[in-house]
Amino acid sequence: MSGEGVEGGRAEVEVVDLCRELIRIDTSNPGDHSGPGERVAAEYVAAKLDEVGLATQIFESHPRRTSVVARMEGEDPSRPPLLLHGHLDVVPADAADWSRDPFGGEIADGCVWGRGAVDMKDMDAMILAMVRERMRTGRRPPRDIVLAFLADEEAGGYFGAKWLVDHHPELFADCTEAVGEVGGFSFTVRDDLRLYLIETAEKGIAWMRLTATGTAGHGSMVNDDNAVTELAEAVARLGRHRFPLRLTKTVRAFLEEVCDAFGIEFDPDDEEAVAETVARLGPIATMIGATLRNSVNPTMLRAGYKTNVIPQTATAEVDGRFLPGLEDEYFATIDELLGPKVTRDSERQLPAVETDFSGALVAAMADALKAEDPAARAVPYCLSGGTDAKAFAELGIKGYGFAPLKLPPELNFAGMFHGIDERVPVDGLQFGVRVLNRFVDNC
Repeated sequence: MSGEGVEGGRAEVEVVDLCRELIRIDTSNPGDHSGPGERVAAEYVAAKLDEVGLATQIFESHPRRTSVVARMEGEDPSRPPLLLHGHLDVVPADAADWSRDPFGGEIADGCVWGRGAVDMKDMDAMILAMVRERMRTGRRPPRDIVLAFLADEEAGGYFGAKWLVDHHPELFADCTEAVGEVGGFSFTVRDDLRLYLIETAEKGIAWMRLTATGTAGHGSMVNDDNAVTELAEAVARLGRHRFPLRLTKTVRAFLEEVCDAFGIEFDPDDEEAVAETVARLGPIATMIGATLRNSVNPTMLRAGYKTNVIPQTATAEVDGRFLPGLEDEYFATIDELLGPKVTRDSERQLPAVETDFSGALVAAMADALKAEDPAARAVPYCLSGGTDAKAFAELGIKGYGFAPLKLPPELNFAGMFHGIDERVPVDGLQFGVRVLNRFVDNC
């Protein structure tokens, strides 16, 4: 492998190569096992760890749906281990939409391009480069580190993290804290101040199938019991509903930090002022804005089989997201909006999670960022989506999103997730592996 002119220490060069190689392994996950699976990527990761003397275990939950787990010994085995996890799958990409091959792993314009560059083969590469460097030099972390490279995160983790938690909980039984994706990235306020967002909370996920049942009949007849009409009206009510502003503990703390950074007053009761504060966040405003309230979005509709036949049933699928602590309130609102003639069934439901932004692990994150970027200020935030942290929370493991990246202000980072022309800055990867190494030194 070649870093193509990339400079730095061995881990800093290798992290770029590792990221490129991982991107070149197509692990697209359509959610129905029709993709290539993670087997090839899992074997690649296992080989890279085996090469430096770290034993691995490979688990296959379904043909080609593969995860890798390893354990690196620390100085003090009496302490609970830290779990570092990343997922190997990516969402599909249509090459026709991209300006570069989504599975080419090219370096151009100072970035590594390809599907998974930020979600999340960049962090997989950071972990691998950091671990390989430590194994080569014999530099042990202060406590054991459990490493998990997982399948299926992009479809809820049912054949990855969730499967391991259900079938092999002993792998993580003594872990109390975990670090994964979508956190540790920078937002530049000004040259001397960058906020680094540490994920301490995630909205819950509720994918629902809605069903309306009516009276079937001929399309030429008047029908006041039309399932399509009932469903369409319910879907419209859901799609147009605006849930009230609800600032959870994490969201409130984040907005307070943003207001302090910009030197403006924080007024949680002024919805317009809150919206104006979020708007200051530029490219990440959409990500943060989605954490101010619960949400539901209709995404799929199905009904009928012929134009002149009124069907007996009509179905829709919706993507619901609820904030920590608001699950019961959320579903009560959904049922009220649906009305009596439309039922809902859960296709996928995962809990909202939240932990405190405090303690030695958070301090280690903040210190590592500050050491590499004097303008860094670590702040907590809530993720509008979900990660494998939800599965590990079932074992009582507190989860944090910390995949450190120092980003150029002009990069639309939020748009990189599942987006076209996904890419990560080369110097961001190198920054990340340095920060991760410092963090592990003090974890």
